[in-house]
Parts: sequence; C-alpha cells; structure tokens
Amino acid sequence: MKSPSPDKIRNVALVAHGGAGKTMLAEAMLFTGGSVARMGRVDDGSASLDYAENEKRRQISINLGIAYVNWNGTKINVLDCPGYADFYGDVRAGLRVADSAIMVLAAPSGVEVGTELVWQFLDQMGLPRMICVNKMDKEHADYRKCLDQCVELLGARPAPVVIPMGAADGLKGVVDLIEGKAYIADGPGKHKKVDVPADMADEVAELRNQLIEVAAESDEALMEKFFGDEALSPEEIKRGLRAGVAAATIVPVVATAADSTVGVEPLMNTIADIMPSPADILEVMGKKPGSEDEAKRAPTLDAPFSALIFKTVAEQHVGELSFFRVYSGTVSAGDEVLNSSKDESERMGQIHALIGRERKELEVVTAGDIAGVVKLKKTSTGDTLCAKSNPIVLPPVDFPKPVLAVAVAAKSKGDEEKINAGLLKLHEEDPTFGMAYDPVIRQTIVSGLGDLHLDVMIEKLKDKFGVEVNREKPRIPFRETITSTAKAEGKYKKQTGGRGQFGVAWLRLEPRERGAGFEFANEVVGGSIPSKFIPAVQKGVLERMGRGVIAGYPVVDVLAAVYDGKYHSVDSSEMAFKMAGSIAFKEAAAEARVVLLEPVYDITVVVPDEFLGDVMSDVSSRRGKIRETGQEGRYQVVKAQVPLAELYMYSTHLRSITGGRGYHEQEFSHYEQVPADVQAKVVAESGQPAETE
Repeated sequence: MKSPSPDKIRNVALVAHGGAGKTMLAEAMLFTGGSVARMGRVDDGSASLDYAENEKRRQISINLGIAYVNWNGTKINVLDCPGYADFYGDVRAGLRVADSAIMVLAAPSGVEVGTELVWQFLDQMGLPRMICVNKMDKEHADYRKCLDQCVELLGARPAPVVIPMGAADGLKGVVDLIEGKAYIADGPGKHKKVDVPADMADEVAELRNQLIEVAAESDEALMEKFFGDEALSPEEIKRGLRAGVAAATIVPVVATAADSTVGVEPLMNTIADIMPSPADILEVMGKKPGSEDEAKRAPTLDAPFSALIFKTVAEQHVGELSFFRVYSGTVSAGDEVLNSSKDESERMGQIHALIGRERKELEVVTAGDIAGVVKLKKTSTGDTLCAKSNPIVLPPVDFPKPVLAVAVAAKSKGDEEKINAGLLKLHEEDPTFGMAYDPVIRQTIVSGLGDLHLDVMIEKLKDKFGVEVNREKPRIPFRETITSTAKAEGKYKKQTGGRGQFGVAWLRLEPRERGAGFEFANEVVGGSIPSKFIPAVQKGVLERMGRGVIAGYPVVDVLAAVYDGKYHSVDSSEMAFKMAGSIAFKEAAAEARVVLLEPVYDITVVVPDEFLGDVMSDVSSRRGKIRETGQEGRYQVVKAQVPLAELYMYSTHLRSITGGRGYHEQEFSHYEQVPADVQAKVVAESGQPAETE
C-alpha cells in the first residue's frame, strides 16, 4: 500500500464542543467510504476511534483519533479531536498537522462553549474550516438557527453548501447546492441522487445563487462571468469556493445526521472538492538545526524528506507508536533518518496507515500524508525527522501549559518506583501532563489541564502500570529569607578524651535582592581560620539554610560572609568548622528578621466581555494584582499576578463562574514576602521545633 500524491490528500480535523457527535460523524464517514464494514457506536463502545477503555467507560473522546477513508480518488485523513477542554492538548496536536478543520455543531443546541473556544484558536491559526450542522434528525434541530449563531457568536461568514430536507423525524435527506441535486437517504451509508423537490425549488435557487456570488468573489474571472449574467458550472463554483476556503474568507456549511449517515456522502464530496490539500501549501517553514536561520521545504515528492511527530502512544505488546505527518519528500520502513530536534540518527520501523486501533502496512509515505511508525528509540512528541543530507527543524506542537496541580501518594508501600516510571511514561504520551518530585515539600506533584484530565491520567496509571495513588492537596513550596544585617559567632567545641573538636567562625548575614540567590564571601584575614577550613564553614551554612529557620523551608537570597574565627592546631577539623558555620548561621538569622516568601504566578485569563467584572473581582479576592486588561477578538484578556497558594483548583472555579467560557494559563514569576497573618498561620502549622546541636 502506498500513499497518494499530495494533491489527492485531505487532512481534516474534526473539532466540537463535547457531545456534538463528531466521533459518530467520523464513524459514519469511515462506514460510508468503506473503511469499516460495520458502523460502530459510541454508546455501546464499538466506535472505531474511541477504542481506549477509559473512552468506552466514559463515552467521550479522550485521545486524538486517527483514521482515513478513500473517497472518489481522494484520501481523507480524519483527525478526531477530543471535545472537552481538559484534553485540549490533543486538539492542538490534531490541528497542528491538519490542513483544515470541520467544526461540528449539534443542530438542537448550536454554538456551545467548546465551539467558541476552539473557533478562537482556529482564528489565531488562520486555519481553513467548514461547519457541519450534525444531528439534524434529533428533536429541536434547527439548521437556520445554527447559521445565525455562527454569525453572532463566532463572527463567521457561513456559506451554506449542503442544506437539510426537513428536520428531526421529518429529515428525508439533503440538497447539494453546488450540484443543484437532492440526496435522499437510501439505507445506511447510501443515498439516491435526484432532482430537487418542487416544494424546495425556489429556496434552493435563491441559496444557490447566493453561493455562486460568494464563490465568484474569490476569483476575478468568475466575478466577471457572474456580473455578465453567465452561468457558472459546478466545477467553476468549486474553484471559487476552494480559493475562498484556502484564504479562510469563506466557511462552507453542510448538514448531516451521522447516526443514520444522512448527508455524509455530500459532506465527503465537499471535503474532496473544496477543502485544501497539502499541495496547496506553497512552502513549509522551519529552522536550520542549531540556529535561527529559516529553512523551507516544498510539499512535493522530490523535496528532501521532513516530518513532524505530533503524538506518541504506548501500547501493550507493541511498544511506542509515533504518529507523524510527512511535510516533504517520502519515507519508507527501514530508512535511516535524522532526528534534527535531538541530533540523533533513527531507523524507521514498520509504517502503518491507521483506522483507530486497526493498521495497514504502508510501503511508502509521501508528502502530505499521515501515518504511524513503531519503535523509534530516541524520538518523542514534537520532534522533527528529516533527511540527513538536508536537515530542518519544523515548529513543534504548541501545547498548552498545565493549569491544575495535585499531589499523589502511593496507596501501597513499595510502589513508588513503579509510580514514577508510569508517570514519566504518561508524560511522554501527553506533554500537557506534568510530574515532578519536590524535595522541599516532599510530595510528587502531577499537573494537567483540569480535574477530568488528572482523573483520566490516574486511571491510566492503574490500567497500564497496575499501581494506584491517592490524590492530595499540594503543599506550597515556601521559602525563607532575611530582611536585615546581623552578625553572630558560631562555636563548636567538643572534648571526649583524646583528640577533641574545635572551631569558631564569625558570620555576617546580609539580605540580597529577590531572586539573587546565595552568595558566600571569605573575608578572613590574618589566618584566624586556615583557608582549608573555609569551604567547611560554607558547607555548614548551606546545610543550615536548607533546613530553614522559622518554618522549615529553605533560606534564599542571602549573603553570608565569614570574617573571623579561631582554630586549634590539633583539635580543629573540617567537621568542627562545618558545625561552627551552621551554628553561626542559626544565631545570626535569629537576629536578621526572617520572613516567609511565597511563589507568585503570572496568570492570563481569557473571558467573554460579560464575565470581566466577575473575574477581576475574583482575582483580587485571591490576593491577586491586576497588571493589565485588553481585548483579543471577542474576548477580554486579564493579566495578573496571584500567589500559588490561592490558585488551587482555580481552573475548575474559573469554568464555574464563566459557564465554561473562560480559560487561563499560568507560569511561575517570582517569590515575594507573604502578609504577616499568612506567615503566622504557616509557621504555626509547620510545627517547626526549636533545634539543638
């Protein structure tokens, strides 16, 4: 099996608000096109693209589904993106390698929260798209209402290409306005093409004329014909629409009922006829490895090979499967290629065309096509593979950063190593899932895009690696610092018979600027402390700083200068001066007014206009400081700095107060002093005992 030429490929991402029926739409496409012999169902766990156990249990798409269908000489690669915001990482992965997107709306509910959020990202990408009004066979289905909402809520310019014949129980089929023909449902996956019924003739004529005008606007020659009252052929209409779609100025709209496959055949005709192919991309842009110099590739078969790994999954009995899109040239199993992201050589393993879990071996993958390869040894998501003789690094997937963190602890003792190995593997599969062990708070912290995301990852940990964890609230990694200069003597003297231990060090502590870190200075003159013992004093200071002074958190941003001391020619040792340094730091810190510092994060909150006041008030109630506000399309953007202690479960709360229409990103900014009341509470809860030597 070989890939087709780039002009005969369509890479389309299905995106939607959860529950709009896009996975069933993908299933209907596969069935209608003959890729699967039996049409599966999401509700009974038999859908081709929702095959993971957690997807079957929840009856939602969690992972990016990949499949293809051959339709009238065109290969349509379908990328079924999850509909829930918690799995937005896979949405971005799918859109990164798609040439167009199909926004699926549920005809009864129209534009929903998830629709708006993904549409905004499509706008940012400038990605060509079409709208599919699905579920036309359901009660309260309203095609016209959906079009009106697309204009009002999305700012779209919808151009109906396929309209429904009836709705709900009265749905009979659809009308293709380009052809001017009706498609009457004729059994699962089949239609009869007939003339437009007389009772729809006037409506169809009017809408078809509007569509022709829209198509003509994208092509001067067609515009001249249109205004010259010359008829445009279906091929000319398609040509004009194709140009407008590629420029993202026209948004075609079709109607379907995926459960019964009504309208699916005209949908695939529309994809093949007017959606862009990889050949329509003039050049693929990247960088030369190790530099900022631009590199370009033409999406042709004779160009040097280049491809992007956009997703990695680990499957039992198979190992890692890497999904990739070829952007230029060709590649075959067994080829030696370069991982230019890591400057490592790789040998391509078996290559497969994918239909969910099912695979068909491919001999050659050509520019524009999407496939999977097994057992790459040094390659991970976001890496570029390319010809060794002509390297390029392609832009990776722009994954969103985690916004919700929780601590996890093993349910069973002895599982810690298996848990860490499993969490690392899950991070490799899903870069939006993070994990790290924090030695200061002594917790393993996992992070993700939402509560559901973390629930699913913990389920995967159990299913794939056989270990279970408890979720806990993460502790805050506070720090301590001093606010004034102080001096103290550290004296360590011990005599137990025979050789004793003796060391005296005088230390001066000074506060440094926030974020400046630790500095140690040797100001000893006259040999009061031999130079060989100075590093031991520093070591003692650092060890004491690591244990904290008032609440057990590391001390930061301090200058410690040793400026005098005493030693004994026989009893002095490195250990004695290490203890002297530790004692001196403790005594001086007690006089240097130690305060607690907390981590502060930069947050960017994006919300519709009507929620701006609520969000700003909520940020302020979290001890946040608003830095700026601004407009981004139809949304307001709030930038603020908020203490980490006030951000626990914030993503869940934000969705609650904005009806799911707000989202945020967060990133560590700096440490700053906590208010006195917060410090008193943290110190009291720490139970830090008075230490003795």
